[in-house]
Amino acid sequence: MAVEQYRQIIQQLILERAQRRLPQEEIETQAILDTERDHYLLLHTGWRDNRRTHGCSLHLDIKDGKIWIQHDGTEVGIATQLLELGVPSSDIVLAFHSPFMRQFTEFATH
Repeated sequence: MAVEQYRQIIQQLILERAQRRLPQEEIETQAILDTERDHYLLLHTGWRDNRRTHGCSLHLDIKDGKIWIQHDGTEVGIATQLLELGVPSSDIVLAFHSPFMRQFTEFATH
């Protein structure tokens, strides 16, 4: 697959997740889509009762023609969804694993 297809797939997945929202919570979900530098994030910011919430649940980059999953705080797992959408495992890097541990996965090491 081409990098442009990867951009489209990532944007679709992040935008779909950004539209999900729990109505009782005052938390804004932000889709950060930097197609020029190929950085993609799903951020959450706001208040849950009297507690401040700010964090990233999903961070993906495209580097050297591959999708690098820097952080995945989702239940389903973004790697699974990427595979279901036709991205080969050889083009997915689980960057949240150490370089040494990546060799033991079915995904690319770098």
